[in-house]
Amino acid sequence: MTATHILAIDQGTTSSRAIIFDEGMHPIASAQEEFEQHFPQSGWVEHDPSDLWSTTAATCRAAIEKAQLSGADIAAIGITNQRETTVVWDAETGAPLHNAIVWQDRRTADFCRTLREDGHEPMLTKTTGLLADPYFSGTKLKWILDQHEGSRARAAQGKLLFGTVDSYLIWKLTGGVAHVTDATNAARTLLYDIHAGCWSEEICALFDIPMQMLPEVRDCASDFGMTRADLFGCEIPILGVAGDQQAATIGQACFAPGMMKSTYGTGCFALLNTGDTPVTSKNRLLTTIAYQLDGKPTYALEGSIFVAGAVVQWLRDGLKLIDHASETQPLAEAADPEQDVILVPAFVGLGAPYWNPDCRGAIYGLTRGTGPSELARAALESVGFQTRDLLEAMHADWQTDEAEPTLRVDGGMSNSDWTMQFLSDIIGAPVDRPMVVETTALGAAWLAGQRAGIYPDMQGFADAWALERTFTSTMDDETREVRYGAWKRAIKATLSV
Repeated sequence: MTATHILAIDQGTTSSRAIIFDEGMHPIASAQEEFEQHFPQSGWVEHDPSDLWSTTAATCRAAIEKAQLSGADIAAIGITNQRETTVVWDAETGAPLHNAIVWQDRRTADFCRTLREDGHEPMLTKTTGLLADPYFSGTKLKWILDQHEGSRARAAQGKLLFGTVDSYLIWKLTGGVAHVTDATNAARTLLYDIHAGCWSEEICALFDIPMQMLPEVRDCASDFGMTRADLFGCEIPILGVAGDQQAATIGQACFAPGMMKSTYGTGCFALLNTGDTPVTSKNRLLTTIAYQLDGKPTYALEGSIFVAGAVVQWLRDGLKLIDHASETQPLAEAADPEQDVILVPAFVGLGAPYWNPDCRGAIYGLTRGTGPSELARAALESVGFQTRDLLEAMHADWQTDEAEPTLRVDGGMSNSDWTMQFLSDIIGAPVDRPMVVETTALGAAWLAGQRAGIYPDMQGFADAWALERTFTSTMDDETREVRYGAWKRAIKATLSV
């Protein structure tokens, strides 16, 4: 029988997941496994690469078993991954040189400050579309090489390899045969020229990074290699790869210029499709590659919020106010409407459009009557306020005469009706939630399935996108602007500390 199922690997910041999609692009089985987060110092975040691999392999096997399938039933694999997280490993043994440095990590803030002071940021932005910020992979890679004597010589000899998580997983899946990545992940490294479509010799020289350790860059739908036969009982082709936010953009079928999506996971990431034109932001947004198919990149403006769902994790694990994320909604509904508590969740600095890695979180408007309900409401509202910050910047960069575009949302927090209603209220625009909110895995699955000849083309996929619910604003304009004005004052105060 012909294989008709797709295995989507979704390797995230706090867990690895595998989802089996059938020939109709419906998820039929999944498995998920969390792994340990390492915090060596304040502002530092690491993963053990062996955890990334072991949880990925285990969840793939578990999902195939739950679907009552075998490896022979899987036509192809699509991979989506936490972006910017940096891995360096031995080209022969696969042993990591250092723990993976996670995208949230801020240890290279001083080096980034030096880059800006020395006048390098304009060149970096012109070439990569990014900013001189610790968020991106390039400065993390430089830091790892700086810590290990002789590593640059080994890298120049081809004995050490660098990759984002997708590259590392592909190398492991293929038994060390393929050292590759896709254009969307390459575009997040601060080392890739998004206009020329190649690694930048100038930036690699600036960071003293041997180019021999960099992976080959391919389209999002391409041949990335075959898995080892012993992993799943037979070889399976890897045919689709995209960084998680770009995969969600694909999964939301945001294929037309002007379409926008916002994904709410650990962080929040909003992307605006700008077509074949890379738009340079005047409001400190990122210019990036949304996807690349048939050798042609499609560009996007992106705004990145470092803390979205993580603020709920903080309520649970840090303050011990809740046991489960679902408890935040009834708490928020019970909050005193007379209290205007504002939480700025700058736990690891602020992302777009502020890009301040040094500021830290703050709470404003506390009274003797403030309790768990008010804090829960402020936590959920912070996600809406931060999203409006991104949209305001995007609208300033992308001028259009068209009506206010609808925002398509996905990710775990999009399941919260209360949060999505506040989001619509505070941005004053419709918010569309799809039937499949796990659009990240769906995007990776479509890339692989379309390449395998099982799934429809781009137009057919867009036509299949299904709406679950639209949230429309019920807040009057005056209240909206008063609330947002209070948020902007809180941001200004937080940045001034």
